[in-house]
Amino acid sequence: MEGGSRADGRNPNQLRPFTCTGNPLHRAHGSARWAQGDTVVLAAVYGPKSGTRKGENPEKASIEVVWKPKTGQIGRQEREYEMTLKRTLQSICLLTVHPNTTTSVVLQQARSFAHLVFPNSRKSVESKDTTQRDEESERGLITCITHGAMSEDDYFNCIERGVMASSRISDFMRKTLQKEASRDA
Repeated sequence: MEGGSRADGRNPNQLRPFTCTGNPLHRAHGSARWAQGDTVVLAAVYGPKSGTRKGENPEKASIEVVWKPKTGQIGRQEREYEMTLKRTLQSICLLTVHPNTTTSVVLQQARSFAHLVFPNSRKSVESKDTTQRDEESERGLITCITHGAMSEDDYFNCIERGVMASSRISDFMRKTLQKEASRDA
């Protein structure tokens, strides 16, 4: 990175432009296409359907995640992505609302994959003064995956940038959904 900018000319804190399209797949119960630069993810949701998967608790809903690479067969890395996403979804979904059902989430990813950090409180992003942050706003990390060695300072810097990026993505998604809702009304 020459002069503090990236090879494509962006500043270190600048996100690649992103777009999102709702329901591009007509046979799925819900779907979305997310693109950020050359990274494209197509996601489809099917369910909830009756019955849970073998080995799952029938008192709760079951979540099945299938991660399909653009080409080739599913390997160890895709299985790790599946388990990570399944655990993340299980931690944020109300699984007791539709007991004894299964919801399937299928993702196909093209180009590259990014691990995102999502805040569950905007206060942790908006408040620069740490004395104004309450205990609830500090719980802004749902899932974090790292690869390789890094210093503690670099790790926390990455988390801070991830929280800021997630806030921008959340704002983008909210505006996109509001535009779609006003068109449908």
